[in-house]
Amino acid sequence: MRPIPLVGLPSDCRQIGPHPFQAVGEKYVRAVTDAAQCLPVLLPSLKPALALDELLDELDGLLLTGSPSNIEPHHYSDEPSFEGNLHDPARDATTLQLIPRALAKGVPILAVCRGFQEVNVALGGSLYQKVQDVPGKLDHRENKEAPLDEQYAAHQTVNLVAGGLLHGIAGTLSVKVNSLHQQGVNQLGRDLVVEATAEDGLIEAFRLQRALADDAPDPFLLAVQWHPEWKVLDNPFYLGIFQAFAAACRRRAQHRS
Repeated sequence: MRPIPLVGLPSDCRQIGPHPFQAVGEKYVRAVTDAAQCLPVLLPSLKPALALDELLDELDGLLLTGSPSNIEPHHYSDEPSFEGNLHDPARDATTLQLIPRALAKGVPILAVCRGFQEVNVALGGSLYQKVQDVPGKLDHRENKEAPLDEQYAAHQTVNLVAGGLLHGIAGTLSVKVNSLHQQGVNQLGRDLVVEATAEDGLIEAFRLQRALADDAPDPFLLAVQWHPEWKVLDNPFYLGIFQAFAAACRRRAQHRS
C-alpha cells in the first residue's frame, strides 16, 4: 500500500497579471497535509476539461475547495447571472463532471463552500444566487473589510441532525462555525440528505445516502458550507471533519492495494 493517501484538489483558473494560473488556496493544501495527513495533488481545471478517469483511479480522496468564484447559473437554472458575479467556467467544466465520476468509483469526497455548491449542482440540485435577498433568510456574507481572523471567526450557529455524521463528530446538536457565503442550496440534489442547517433553515451541510450496490456502504461524501480548513488544528470539530475524511481515504487506499 502507498504509505500516504493521495487527495486531489481541483484548482481555480485565475488571471494574475497578463497570465492565467492554476491556483489552490494554501489553507486547503495545509489542511490535507496537517489535519488529514494525506498528500495533496493539484488537478488542473481546463476547458475543455481533462479526461480525469485514469487519475481518479489513482486517487484516494477528493477535496473540493472554496473559491472567490461561483458556479455559472446556467448549470442549474435559467436565471441570468448578476453583475459582478465572478465565474470560473474551467473549474465548472472540471468539477461538475468529476463529482459523479468520483462517486461511481467510490472516491471519498469532502466539499467546502464552493465545493459544497458544486456537489449539489452536479447531483441535480439548484442554488440561490443571493441568499440575503430570499424572504426569511439571513445575510450570510462576511465583512470583507474586516481582518481575516474576524471574517473566519466561528460566529454562526448551525443545528446538526441527530444521528448524523456531523453529530457524531461534534458530540452535540449545535455548533458555531465560520460560515460566510452569498450563495446557498435552494433545491437539494438527488441522494443527498441534510446534515446541518442554519438558524434560518438554510442547508449548511449534507452527505450522500446511496450505496454503490445493495451490500456496499455509501461512498463517503460530506459537504459543508463553512470553512473547516481554517486553523483546523486549533478547532476539534473542524479537525474531526478532516480526520473522518482521512479515514475514508485510508480505507480506499487499503482496498485498492
